[in-house]
Amino acid sequence: MTGSHATQAHALDPKHCLWPQWRVAPRVGAFVTTRAGGVSDAPYDGGAPQAGGLNLGLSTGDAPAAVQENRRRALSLTGARDAAWLEQVHGTQVEDAHAVIEARASGPTRADASVTDQPGIVCVVMTADCLPVLFCDDDGRAVGAAHAGWRGLSGGIVEKTGERVAALAGAPASTLNAYLGPAIGPDAFEVGEDVLEAFVAASGADRRDATAAAFRAAGTPGKYFADIYALARLRLTEIGIEAARIHGGTHCTVTEKSRFYSYRRDRVTGRMAAMIWLAD
Repeated sequence: MTGSHATQAHALDPKHCLWPQWRVAPRVGAFVTTRAGGVSDAPYDGGAPQAGGLNLGLSTGDAPAAVQENRRRALSLTGARDAAWLEQVHGTQVEDAHAVIEARASGPTRADASVTDQPGIVCVVMTADCLPVLFCDDDGRAVGAAHAGWRGLSGGIVEKTGERVAALAGAPASTLNAYLGPAIGPDAFEVGEDVLEAFVAASGADRRDATAAAFRAAGTPGKYFADIYALARLRLTEIGIEAARIHGGTHCTVTEKSRFYSYRRDRVTGRMAAMIWLAD
């Protein structure tokens, strides 16, 4: 490890993470990392002078040893045995987290979500503007994590993950809780006509007006600002998850530069992780 912050002695401080404020069984653990609390140097640093960064992405150009130490720190905060790190492809594939871990020797699993009903295994997705969505039922029988960029979100990754978690929990989707982690905010997410059309086309007939309302015209013709949080809430309610059970969705990775990584803002940047698990 070459970073000036390199050390094996420290654990990740919980203050560097966001913790869902939901009322669920104590055996459900969940948090989202920020850019602080690790050993990575600039441009993957912690957002303040002399602060090591907690970059968790191996394909970002950061020193691999630094990323592995950062992952060790994040995993140590969960108390779990292992995490199902994915090779995310902006798709809609949902995998069993234990199967992802078992297949690691053959290479990373290409998917954008994982679920589990087994304790001690972490479902994890990485983001740097895309939306992370965490799921659990009230009693802590199953959990899941989804990576939702606009392609995955319009393609149904959130619904598919929620339905898989509900099936594992043996409960209707309406009893699930969802947490929307930090993502690009509605004043920064400029998109083209193709993105608007993709979401409207994928919505049910009774939701198309509401979906279109999540977009507002930008200053350039054919460009719009999209509210990824509002779009995710619409997709979640379509599978029966009540609005009162959808939490988070208040940050902007682009504008909160000292706190979050943002690919759109910086291009060369790190990755945060959204992690959820069942305690042993």
